[in-house]
Amino acid sequence: MDYCPHTPEDIAQMQAAIGIGGIEELFADIPQKFRLREIPGMPAALSEQEIWERMKAQSEKNRAPRATLTGAGAYHHFIPAVVNSIVGRAEFYTAYTPYQAEISQGILQAIYEYQTMIASLTGMEIANASMYDGASAMAEAAVLCVRMSNRSKIAVARSVHPQYRRVLQTYLWANGCTLTEIPWLPAGQIDPPALSAALDKETAAVIVQSPNFFGCIEDIGPLADAAHQQGAMLIAGFTDATSLGLLKPAGESGADFVVGEGQSFGNPLNYGGPYLGIFAAREKYLRRIPGRLAGATVDQNGRRGFVLTLQTREQHIRREKATSNICSNEALCALAAGVYLAALGKNLGKLAALNIHKTQYLKSKLLQLEGWREIFSAPVYNEFALACPDARSVNEKLHKEGIVGGYELSKDYPELDNALLFCATEMLSKNDIYRVAEILKDS
Repeated sequence: MDYCPHTPEDIAQMQAAIGIGGIEELFADIPQKFRLREIPGMPAALSEQEIWERMKAQSEKNRAPRATLTGAGAYHHFIPAVVNSIVGRAEFYTAYTPYQAEISQGILQAIYEYQTMIASLTGMEIANASMYDGASAMAEAAVLCVRMSNRSKIAVARSVHPQYRRVLQTYLWANGCTLTEIPWLPAGQIDPPALSAALDKETAAVIVQSPNFFGCIEDIGPLADAAHQQGAMLIAGFTDATSLGLLKPAGESGADFVVGEGQSFGNPLNYGGPYLGIFAAREKYLRRIPGRLAGATVDQNGRRGFVLTLQTREQHIRREKATSNICSNEALCALAAGVYLAALGKNLGKLAALNIHKTQYLKSKLLQLEGWREIFSAPVYNEFALACPDARSVNEKLHKEGIVGGYELSKDYPELDNALLFCATEMLSKNDIYRVAEILKDS
């Protein structure tokens, strides 16, 4: 928005309206010793032109990478121009919450379309209007299972994103529940016998991620069967939503909830956010799920319209009946996801296939390097883990050439020393892969 300063007359009028003689009175409750009289290092006032020149000079210090090989929950995908064109329209960009349906038809329809596409991609019957991010979506699903089952234990695969597991731990701790981590097999997938041994009558849900943190694809069906045999539910997660374009939907494999991160759908990498949490479920859990849903209906003249069908936060119903403390959603990010999916259509499957081809090509080139080896043998999507002679040295070499290297797995898995998690998306060209192999040939 353009800068519109208040005139002295504007300020005087506002002060008179609230009954103060000066702006200083607004800070009367703050003791003098805590007030900052000046900001250290703040330069003198500049003209608008001078500010633009200074900010431009600062921005030129940024070093945009030539290529990135890092995924680990944040993915570099191409975003069609139509996404930003529509998301940037004032009626969407400035909209908050569509409480008044009669003046919010545009954003309500956009949410409805987003929900429909997410339900289709996940193989589920319903999807809400988005959550804060993938981690909170997973945690909310776990707490929901605990409340519905009156059980106090969640079993989670240790191959689920480490940051998601930390958020999950916090949510469950606050609800007096325990979290049991299930190890992986040498192939990189969850250990079914270990899962069976951990399941009991106190287990509310099993949580698995596919593709998991190491990029390995899990077989959801048997895991769902094992959970259901003990009366528990199965929560299937993901971090790169483009995998939904190719892999069998978890809903078709027996999952009760499908949750994950939708950043890959038209939302750029931006220092960790904002993202959007995808949350899909069986219809029988409609009145239990957190967040809200937009629905379609007709008005008194038979014309199609859209409304907020379900709102579950404490502001809308009695506090003790609320299913979540989610106070907003990521509607603008979800709109971007909806536009992205509408633009790609069935080509999402081709995009997912391209990601797999790029991944396999990058992996084959890296495995030709001396001292490099594959850690896991399970099929992967667009990420894979490799052991190398010196992970830190590898990333330092790539960084000097303007390339963001792999994710050092020892940060979260001490047993995986000198192991790097690499990611390849459609943004990585064949020349980029050749360049990476050339840089690292003597590593």
